[in-house]
Amino acid sequence: MFSVRLLKIILAGSLSMGLLTAPARAASGVVLHAFQGAPNDGAFPYAGLINVGGTLYGTTQIGGANDAGTVFKITENGGVKVLHSFGSGSDGVFPEASLINVGGTLYGTTFQGGTAFCGTVFGITKKGFETVLHSFKCGSDGVFVKGGLINLGGTLYGTTSSGGTGSCTDGCGLVFKITTKSMETVLYAFKGGSDGGNPQAGLINVGGTLYGTTANGGANNAGTVFKVTTAGVETVLYSFKGGNDGALPLAGLIDVAGSLYGTTVEGGGGNCSGGCGTAFKITTEGVETVLHSFKSGSDGANPEAGLIDVGGLLYGTTRFGGGASGYGTVFKVTP
Repeated sequence: MFSVRLLKIILAGSLSMGLLTAPARAASGVVLHAFQGAPNDGAFPYAGLINVGGTLYGTTQIGGANDAGTVFKITENGGVKVLHSFGSGSDGVFPEASLINVGGTLYGTTFQGGTAFCGTVFGITKKGFETVLHSFKCGSDGVFVKGGLINLGGTLYGTTSSGGTGSCTDGCGLVFKITTKSMETVLYAFKGGSDGGNPQAGLINVGGTLYGTTANGGANNAGTVFKVTTAGVETVLYSFKGGNDGALPLAGLIDVAGSLYGTTVEGGGGNCSGGCGTAFKITTEGVETVLHSFKSGSDGANPEAGLIDVGGLLYGTTRFGGGASGYGTVFKVTP
Protein backbone atom coordinates (compact mmCIF):
# COMPACT_ATOMS: atom_id res chain seq x y z
CA MET A 1 0.00 0.00 0.00
CA PHE A 2 1.17 3.52 -0.74
CA SER A 3 0.60 5.89 2.16
CA VAL A 4 -0.80 9.41 1.95
CA ARG A 5 -0.49 11.76 4.86
CA LEU A 6 -2.61 14.88 4.76
CA LEU A 7 -0.83 18.01 5.83
CA LYS A 8 -2.92 20.52 7.72
CA ILE A 9 -0.62 23.43 7.04
CA ILE A 10 0.50 25.15 3.87
CA LEU A 11 4.17 24.29 3.45
CA ALA A 12 6.36 27.35 3.50
CA GLY A 13 7.64 27.95 -0.02
CA SER A 14 4.20 27.26 -1.56
CA LEU A 15 2.91 23.86 -2.53
CA SER A 16 0.36 25.09 -5.04
CA MET A 17 -0.16 25.01 -8.79
CA GLY A 18 3.20 25.35 -10.50
CA LEU A 19 4.82 24.58 -7.15
CA LEU A 20 8.17 25.81 -5.95
CA THR A 21 10.68 23.56 -4.24
CA ALA A 22 11.74 25.27 -1.01
CA PRO A 23 14.31 24.40 1.63
CA ALA A 24 12.97 22.51 4.62
CA ARG A 25 11.95 24.80 7.46
CA ALA A 26 9.62 24.85 10.42
CA ALA A 27 5.98 24.28 9.52
CA SER A 28 4.32 27.69 9.39
CA GLY A 29 2.31 29.90 7.11
CA VAL A 30 3.27 33.53 6.41
CA VAL A 31 1.24 35.78 4.12
CA LEU A 32 3.72 37.89 2.17
CA HIS A 33 1.10 39.82 0.20
CA ALA A 34 -2.68 40.00 -0.10
CA PHE A 35 -3.79 41.01 -3.60
CA GLN A 36 -6.13 43.99 -3.91
CA GLY A 37 -7.71 43.33 -7.32
CA ALA A 38 -8.45 46.00 -9.92
CA PRO A 39 -7.21 48.59 -10.55
CA ASN A 40 -4.33 47.72 -8.28
CA ASP A 41 -1.98 44.75 -8.19
CA GLY A 42 -4.10 41.90 -9.54
CA ALA A 43 -6.35 39.08 -8.35
CA PHE A 44 -6.61 35.29 -8.58
CA PRO A 45 -3.03 34.09 -9.13
CA TYR A 46 -3.80 30.73 -10.74
CA ALA A 47 -0.21 29.68 -11.30
CA GLY A 48 2.86 29.40 -9.12
CA LEU A 49 5.96 31.52 -8.92
CA ILE A 50 9.44 31.31 -10.39
CA ASN A 51 12.63 32.40 -8.68
CA VAL A 52 15.01 34.58 -10.68
CA GLY A 53 18.01 35.72 -8.71
CA GLY A 54 16.17 35.79 -5.41
CA THR A 55 13.12 37.69 -6.70
CA LEU A 56 9.86 35.84 -7.33
CA TYR A 57 7.80 36.44 -10.48
CA GLY A 58 4.22 35.41 -11.20
CA THR A 59 0.92 36.22 -12.87
CA THR A 60 -2.61 37.03 -11.75
CA GLN A 61 -5.55 35.96 -13.87
CA ILE A 62 -7.51 39.20 -13.46
CA GLY A 63 -7.05 42.54 -11.71
CA GLY A 64 -4.52 45.19 -12.53
CA ALA A 65 -5.17 48.46 -14.32
CA ASN A 66 -7.58 46.90 -16.84
CA ASP A 67 -8.91 44.00 -14.74
CA ALA A 68 -7.37 41.60 -17.27
CA GLY A 69 -4.48 40.21 -15.26
CA THR A 70 -0.92 41.16 -14.41
CA VAL A 71 2.70 40.09 -14.31
CA PHE A 72 4.19 40.94 -10.94
CA LYS A 73 7.36 40.49 -8.93
CA ILE A 74 7.62 40.04 -5.19
CA THR A 75 10.60 39.99 -2.88
CA GLU A 76 10.99 37.44 -0.11
CA ASN A 77 10.05 40.25 2.29
CA GLY A 78 6.74 40.86 0.53
CA GLY A 79 7.47 43.92 -1.57
CA VAL A 80 5.29 43.73 -4.71
CA LYS A 81 5.57 45.56 -8.01
CA VAL A 82 3.28 45.14 -11.02
CA LEU A 83 5.47 44.82 -14.10
CA HIS A 84 2.62 44.74 -16.61
CA SER A 85 -1.15 45.06 -16.62
CA PHE A 86 -2.78 43.18 -19.50
CA GLY A 87 -5.74 44.40 -21.52
CA SER A 88 -4.51 47.74 -22.81
CA GLY A 89 -4.80 46.62 -26.43
CA SER A 90 -3.96 43.42 -28.27
CA ASP A 91 -1.41 42.29 -25.67
CA GLY A 92 -3.48 39.45 -24.25
CA VAL A 93 -5.75 38.99 -21.24
CA PHE A 94 -6.22 36.48 -18.41
CA PRO A 95 -2.87 34.71 -17.94
CA GLU A 96 -3.36 31.36 -16.18
CA ALA A 97 0.11 29.77 -16.37
CA SER A 98 3.50 30.27 -14.76
CA LEU A 99 6.34 32.12 -16.41
CA ILE A 100 9.70 30.76 -17.54
CA ASN A 101 13.05 32.52 -17.57
CA VAL A 102 15.10 32.29 -20.76
CA GLY A 103 18.28 34.31 -20.78
CA GLY A 104 16.91 36.92 -18.40
CA THR A 105 13.63 37.47 -20.26
CA LEU A 106 10.38 36.03 -18.90
CA TYR A 107 8.00 34.22 -21.24
CA GLY A 108 4.38 33.24 -20.69
CA THR A 109 0.93 32.79 -22.17
CA THR A 110 -2.48 34.41 -21.87
CA PHE A 111 -5.67 32.40 -22.12
CA GLN A 112 -7.41 34.99 -24.28
CA GLY A 113 -6.69 38.35 -25.82
CA GLY A 114 -4.43 39.18 -28.71
CA THR A 115 -5.58 40.36 -32.11
CA ALA A 116 -8.26 37.66 -32.41
CA PHE A 117 -8.93 37.27 -28.66
CA CYS A 118 -7.84 33.62 -28.72
CA GLY A 119 -4.71 33.88 -26.59
CA THR A 120 -1.09 34.93 -26.87
CA VAL A 121 2.50 34.03 -26.18
CA PHE A 122 4.39 36.97 -24.71
CA GLY A 123 7.81 37.96 -23.47
CA ILE A 124 8.50 40.51 -20.75
CA THR A 125 11.71 41.93 -19.39
CA LYS A 126 12.36 42.14 -15.67
CA LYS A 127 11.83 45.90 -16.02
CA GLY A 128 8.34 45.37 -17.42
CA PHE A 129 8.72 45.86 -21.17
CA GLU A 130 6.20 43.41 -22.71
CA THR A 131 6.13 42.06 -26.29
CA VAL A 132 3.54 39.78 -27.89
CA LEU A 133 5.38 37.02 -29.74
CA HIS A 134 2.26 35.45 -31.21
CA SER A 135 -1.48 36.11 -31.25
CA PHE A 136 -3.44 32.94 -31.93
CA LYS A 137 -5.89 33.31 -34.81
CA CYS A 138 -8.70 31.11 -33.47
CA GLY A 139 -8.17 28.42 -36.08
CA SER A 140 -5.58 25.90 -37.16
CA ASP A 141 -2.81 27.63 -35.15
CA GLY A 142 -4.61 27.09 -31.84
CA VAL A 143 -7.19 28.61 -29.51
CA PHE A 144 -6.96 29.33 -25.77
CA VAL A 145 -3.67 28.75 -23.97
CA LYS A 146 -4.04 27.44 -20.42
CA GLY A 147 -0.65 25.79 -19.93
CA GLY A 148 2.77 27.35 -19.65
CA LEU A 149 5.85 27.04 -21.83
CA ILE A 150 9.05 25.02 -21.68
CA ASN A 151 12.40 25.90 -23.23
CA LEU A 152 14.22 23.29 -25.26
CA GLY A 153 17.37 24.50 -26.98
CA GLY A 154 16.15 28.06 -27.30
CA THR A 155 12.76 27.07 -28.75
CA LEU A 156 9.61 27.38 -26.64
CA TYR A 157 6.97 24.64 -26.63
CA GLY A 158 3.41 24.74 -25.36
CA THR A 159 -0.17 23.58 -25.88
CA THR A 160 -3.52 25.11 -26.72
CA SER A 161 -6.69 23.60 -25.30
CA SER A 162 -8.70 24.11 -28.48
CA GLY A 163 -8.13 24.98 -32.11
CA GLY A 164 -6.22 22.94 -34.62
CA THR A 165 -8.23 20.20 -36.27
CA GLY A 166 -10.03 17.03 -35.22
CA SER A 167 -13.53 16.01 -34.27
CA CYS A 168 -13.79 18.07 -31.05
CA THR A 169 -15.97 21.16 -30.87
CA ASP A 170 -13.79 24.14 -31.88
CA GLY A 171 -10.83 21.82 -32.53
CA CYS A 172 -9.03 19.34 -30.31
CA GLY A 173 -6.06 21.46 -29.35
CA LEU A 174 -2.44 21.17 -30.33
CA VAL A 175 1.23 21.29 -29.43
CA PHE A 176 3.07 24.30 -30.82
CA LYS A 177 6.60 25.59 -30.90
CA ILE A 178 7.70 29.19 -31.12
CA THR A 179 11.04 30.92 -31.23
CA THR A 180 11.85 33.88 -29.06
CA LYS A 181 11.73 35.83 -32.34
CA SER A 182 7.99 35.00 -32.70
CA MET A 183 7.94 32.32 -35.41
CA GLU A 184 5.11 29.96 -34.36
CA THR A 185 4.68 26.45 -35.81
CA VAL A 186 2.07 23.80 -35.10
CA LEU A 187 4.04 20.75 -34.03
CA TYR A 188 1.07 18.41 -33.66
CA ALA A 189 -2.72 18.84 -33.85
CA PHE A 190 -4.78 16.36 -31.83
CA LYS A 191 -7.52 14.54 -33.68
CA GLY A 192 -9.83 13.61 -30.82
CA GLY A 193 -11.18 10.12 -30.42
CA SER A 194 -8.48 7.59 -29.58
CA ASP A 195 -5.81 10.21 -30.26
CA GLY A 196 -6.77 12.42 -27.34
CA GLY A 197 -7.87 16.03 -27.25
CA ASN A 198 -7.96 19.30 -25.32
CA PRO A 199 -4.68 19.45 -23.40
CA GLN A 200 -5.02 21.77 -20.42
CA ALA A 201 -1.45 21.70 -19.09
CA GLY A 202 2.02 22.32 -20.40
CA LEU A 203 4.71 19.84 -21.39
CA ILE A 204 7.85 18.35 -19.88
CA ASN A 205 11.09 17.42 -21.61
CA VAL A 206 12.53 13.97 -20.99
CA GLY A 207 15.64 13.27 -23.03
CA GLY A 208 14.57 15.54 -25.87
CA THR A 209 11.03 14.13 -26.16
CA LEU A 210 8.00 16.09 -24.93
CA TYR A 211 5.41 14.47 -22.65
CA GLY A 212 1.98 15.72 -21.62
CA THR A 213 -1.67 14.93 -20.93
CA THR A 214 -4.97 15.52 -22.69
CA ALA A 215 -8.10 16.02 -20.63
CA ASN A 216 -10.34 14.24 -23.12
CA GLY A 217 -10.14 11.64 -25.83
CA GLY A 218 -8.26 8.40 -25.78
CA ALA A 219 -9.79 4.98 -26.21
CA ASN A 220 -12.33 5.63 -23.46
CA ASN A 221 -12.71 9.44 -23.71
CA ALA A 222 -11.21 9.77 -20.23
CA GLY A 223 -7.97 11.47 -21.26
CA THR A 224 -4.49 10.37 -22.23
CA VAL A 225 -0.79 10.59 -21.53
CA PHE A 226 1.12 11.26 -24.76
CA LYS A 227 4.58 11.94 -26.07
CA VAL A 228 5.59 13.96 -29.11
CA THR A 229 8.99 14.36 -30.70
CA THR A 230 10.40 17.73 -31.69
CA ALA A 231 9.77 16.58 -35.27
CA GLY A 232 6.03 16.29 -34.52
CA VAL A 233 5.61 12.51 -34.23
CA GLU A 234 2.97 11.85 -31.55
CA THR A 235 2.27 8.63 -29.63
CA VAL A 236 -0.48 7.96 -27.10
CA LEU A 237 1.28 6.23 -24.20
CA TYR A 238 -1.81 5.55 -22.12
CA SER A 239 -5.57 5.99 -22.43
CA PHE A 240 -7.33 6.29 -19.10
CA LYS A 241 -10.26 3.93 -18.70
CA GLY A 242 -12.32 6.21 -16.49
CA GLY A 243 -12.49 3.70 -13.62
CA ASN A 244 -9.98 2.79 -10.95
CA ASP A 245 -7.08 3.99 -13.08
CA GLY A 246 -8.31 7.59 -13.21
CA ALA A 247 -9.94 10.02 -15.59
CA LEU A 248 -9.67 13.67 -16.64
CA PRO A 249 -5.99 14.59 -16.18
CA LEU A 250 -5.90 18.39 -16.09
CA ALA A 251 -2.35 18.78 -14.79
CA GLY A 252 0.98 18.15 -16.42
CA LEU A 253 3.56 15.53 -15.50
CA ILE A 254 6.84 15.46 -13.63
CA ASP A 255 9.87 13.27 -14.29
CA VAL A 256 11.44 11.47 -11.33
CA ALA A 257 14.33 9.16 -12.21
CA GLY A 258 12.88 8.35 -15.61
CA SER A 259 9.30 7.68 -14.52
CA LEU A 260 6.44 10.14 -14.98
CA TYR A 261 4.01 11.13 -12.23
CA GLY A 262 0.73 13.01 -12.36
CA THR A 263 -2.85 13.34 -11.12
CA THR A 264 -6.36 12.84 -12.44
CA VAL A 265 -9.33 14.87 -11.25
CA GLU A 266 -11.77 11.96 -11.50
CA GLY A 267 -11.67 8.18 -11.52
CA GLY A 268 -10.20 6.11 -8.74
CA GLY A 269 -12.60 5.46 -5.89
CA GLY A 270 -14.48 7.32 -3.18
CA ASN A 271 -17.98 8.69 -3.08
CA CYS A 272 -17.45 11.60 -5.49
CA SER A 273 -19.49 11.72 -8.68
CA GLY A 274 -17.17 10.23 -11.31
CA GLY A 275 -14.59 9.27 -8.69
CA CYS A 276 -12.42 11.37 -6.37
CA GLY A 277 -9.28 11.30 -8.49
CA THR A 278 -5.88 9.63 -8.36
CA ALA A 279 -2.14 10.16 -8.13
CA PHE A 280 -0.46 7.93 -10.71
CA LYS A 281 2.88 6.81 -12.10
CA ILE A 282 3.52 5.92 -15.73
CA THR A 283 6.64 4.67 -17.43
CA THR A 284 7.88 6.15 -20.68
CA GLU A 285 6.71 2.86 -22.25
CA GLY A 286 3.13 3.52 -21.08
CA VAL A 287 2.73 1.21 -18.07
CA GLU A 288 0.46 3.00 -15.57
CA THR A 289 0.26 2.40 -11.80
CA VAL A 290 -2.18 4.10 -9.43
CA LEU A 291 -0.25 5.36 -6.41
CA HIS A 292 -3.33 6.53 -4.52
CA SER A 293 -7.08 6.78 -5.05
CA PHE A 294 -8.57 9.68 -3.15
CA LYS A 295 -11.61 8.93 -1.02
CA SER A 296 -12.94 12.41 -0.19
CA GLY A 297 -13.61 13.32 3.43
CA SER A 298 -10.39 13.80 5.37
CA ASP A 299 -8.43 12.10 2.57
CA GLY A 300 -9.06 14.87 0.02
CA ALA A 301 -10.65 14.77 -3.42
CA ASN A 302 -10.23 15.91 -7.02
CA PRO A 303 -6.60 16.98 -7.49
CA GLU A 304 -6.39 19.46 -10.36
CA ALA A 305 -2.74 20.47 -10.00
CA GLY A 306 0.39 18.48 -10.61
CA LEU A 307 2.98 17.07 -8.23
CA ILE A 308 6.48 18.06 -7.17
CA ASP A 309 9.35 15.90 -5.94
CA VAL A 310 10.95 16.98 -2.68
CA GLY A 311 13.62 14.62 -1.41
CA GLY A 312 12.01 11.56 -2.92
CA LEU A 313 8.46 12.32 -1.76
CA LEU A 314 5.71 13.67 -4.02
CA TYR A 315 3.64 16.62 -2.83
CA GLY A 316 0.41 18.02 -4.24
CA THR A 317 -3.00 19.50 -3.53
CA THR A 318 -6.63 18.44 -3.79
CA ARG A 319 -9.30 20.98 -4.60
CA PHE A 320 -11.92 19.47 -2.28
CA GLY A 321 -12.10 17.25 0.78
CA GLY A 322 -10.09 17.61 3.95
CA GLY A 323 -12.49 17.24 6.84
CA ALA A 324 -15.62 19.21 7.66
CA SER A 325 -14.64 22.29 5.67
CA GLY A 326 -14.17 20.43 2.41
CA TYR A 327 -11.89 23.20 1.17
CA GLY A 328 -9.07 20.96 -0.02
CA THR A 329 -5.82 19.51 1.25
CA VAL A 330 -2.08 19.45 0.82
CA PHE A 331 -0.82 15.85 0.68
CA LYS A 332 2.29 13.80 0.19
CA VAL A 333 2.60 10.35 -1.35
CA THR A 334 5.58 8.04 -1.70
CA PRO A 335 6.59 7.22 -5.25
